[in-house]
Amino acid sequence: MTSCCKPTEYRRFFNSKFARRDLERYRRTGLSETERDLVTLCHEVEGATVLEVGGGIGALQLELLEDGAASATNVELSGAYEEAARELFAERDVQRLVGDFVELDVPAHDIVLLHRVVCCYPDVDALVGAAADRTQRRLALTLPQQRRWIGWGLAAVNAWLRLSRCGFRTYQHPLDRVVSVAATHGLRLDARVRRGVIWESLAFVR
Repeated sequence: MTSCCKPTEYRRFFNSKFARRDLERYRRTGLSETERDLVTLCHEVEGATVLEVGGGIGALQLELLEDGAASATNVELSGAYEEAARELFAERDVQRLVGDFVELDVPAHDIVLLHRVVCCYPDVDALVGAAADRTQRRLALTLPQQRRWIGWGLAAVNAWLRLSRCGFRTYQHPLDRVVSVAATHGLRLDARVRRGVIWESLAFVR
């Protein structure tokens, strides 16, 4: 199974300082625009079980719990988020797992989220397929739009990462491929929202 990169390289990029900035931003301004898009795309959250892949500090899960979700599970490859997540959730009962989602035995949930995660994983078939298999009702994800200049930008980021000797890489996976993999695993595209000129969010239903 192809991993995103060595966990140590992923943690080198998404480190404790990165996590602390996320926590401070969330406390200051709340969810980002693309995160709010995913909340809107979830629908019927009341009583639902939520699984977020690459959920970082867990801001999306917290918002959905406050909207009535029954439980939340977070799977994160970088353990650097754990301290900030403990501060954010305090008395909330949220299951947090550290490891490569594709390789973990995670049960199915009503709602599955991948916020800006598809662009961080090399094997889009494995990632989206695993997420779809664990989706009982709705899968929502955010990924870069299919614009040529975004691909150039990601290539520049990867060049900088190589110069920095960091093993983490970014990817612009074809939208059609994401939709096709989801369909192969029994999901159909239900909604699509573009946010600015960089990101777009998709919702799939079973």
